[in-house]
Amino acid sequence: MRSALLIVSMVCVALALKAQDPQFSQFYSAPIYLNPAFAGNTLQGRTVLNYRNQWPALPAKYVSFAASFDYNFADLNSGVALALQQDRAGSAGLRYTNVALHYAYTLRVSRKLAFKPGIYYSFTFRDIDYAELVFGDQLIYNNPASLSASQFSAEPVRYPDLGAGGLFYMRNWWAGVSFHHVNQPNQSLIDQEARLPMRFSMHGGYNLILTQNVKKKEISSLTFVANYKSQGRWDQLDFGTYFKYKIVTAGMFYRGVPIFKNNGFGYPNHDAVIALLGVEYMQIAFAYSYDLTVSRLITDSGGAHEVSLVYEFANDRAKRRRRRSRFLIPCAKF
Repeated sequence: MRSALLIVSMVCVALALKAQDPQFSQFYSAPIYLNPAFAGNTLQGRTVLNYRNQWPALPAKYVSFAASFDYNFADLNSGVALALQQDRAGSAGLRYTNVALHYAYTLRVSRKLAFKPGIYYSFTFRDIDYAELVFGDQLIYNNPASLSASQFSAEPVRYPDLGAGGLFYMRNWWAGVSFHHVNQPNQSLIDQEARLPMRFSMHGGYNLILTQNVKKKEISSLTFVANYKSQGRWDQLDFGTYFKYKIVTAGMFYRGVPIFKNNGFGYPNHDAVIALLGVEYMQIAFAYSYDLTVSRLITDSGGAHEVSLVYEFANDRAKRRRRRSRFLIPCAKF
């Protein structure tokens, strides 16, 4: 009985900790996850895959996957996306899977300025992997089965999730906001109330073209980006820059809010310094980034590894349309 109560307590703690969404250092490589208004921000179609392994040196696993496919219906000024995300967190095998449908519409405010609102509807499945749990009576020699496990109840939960966002942009800059979990669904596994706080994000950037060829095609550029996110009592800021030369991109970023302590918890709000290297070839973009932890976990966390793979495709008609109109959000690839 004690072991069952202990597991319940551990799950309650895990539920409290996982009131925060997973994050991606390459937030522009997960555009649909960042803001539904990015749906269809491509010549025609795009497939994106993301993988993140956070704090690999710790015994518990914190692994996130994301995949999305979006399509630009240019004649309708519309973009749609189908996104899948799965997150696994903690030694109790706490995991959730989310499937979402996104829609965005492009409004031309002027010849040079556009506004793109977007919305999403998603459905989430959340549960615990019982294979990852070890009960006290299983530690007894030659006793692989657990009687305490039958006294432990944590039922999977399913719930809808809603969100919205919007982006203003011109040829060289963009700025947007997004609101996730607007309905603040109850995600408790143990018949209690554990509301998922709404996540707010404010992000933007500026692309400075450094050199061009005689056909005005970009050779090198410098892109400045920032992403502020807040959820419940926690907030974080990512900011940095990318340098791109032909097909190679290198980036350096900082995550934290260095001026303030962490929302009344009394800890300095420093998280990580992030280095990124990416390459684009034809219609494929691949990037790897590493988070060097600068918080209190600096000695034993193992940082974080993240990779992204983006594939874009477009027929000749879509490419000709792009040459006539430049109204795509000029955000970074990674």
